Amino acid sequence: MIVKVCGLTNSLDSLTALDAGADALGFNFWPGSPRFLKDAAFLEDLPSDFWRVGLFVNEDPSRVADVMAEHRLDIAQLHKMNSLPGMRVWKAIPADAALTQATIDQEAVEAVVLDTPAGALAGGTGQSFDWSLAQGLTGKIVLAGGLGADNIALAIQRLKPWGVDACSRLESEPGKKDRDKMRAFIQAARKEFDAVC
Repeated sequence: MIVKVCGLTNSLDSLTALDAGADALGFNFWPGSPRFLKDAAFLEDLPSDFWRVGLFVNEDPSRVADVMAEHRLDIAQLHKMNSLPGMRVWKAIPADAALTQATIDQEAVEAVVLDTPAGALAGGTGQSFDWSLAQGLTGKIVLAGGLGADNIALAIQRLKPWGVDACSRLESEPGKKDRDKMRAFIQAARKEFDAVC
């Protein structure tokens, strides 16, 4: 069971998430996001015992490969893009009325990230989707979209995902985490995952 915090932009927030028990951290390399990582130098100083996930939106595959190599990223989380050969990929899929098991199964990727449809924003809205749309779906599913300490236990109970991912509801402002909210989310997710295992 994977707990991921996304949209991290600085060392202190990243270390706080890891200390609280996060398995994966997400770093946004899409210039259109308020969480765009303008300066990624701090990644060099982070420990190595977690998954580094780079988020890319409709990006040139060669740039994805360059960024992955430069910052020693483990996983490419792709939005509005096809899978890339030779990389560990999590594919973001909007959870809308068209979502089916076939949608999940056709993706030749390590995992799929089910997120609230966000139009041009490509995620990070802080809004949940109708969880009934994902009820009963199987596979390596990372649940995202409007998750926080107040609803993560129920989300895990209902959908039993392989992982969970939170971003904007853990912030004090875009790109800056509220560390208490972040700790509370991670701890609540870990507790519920332990209960359902």
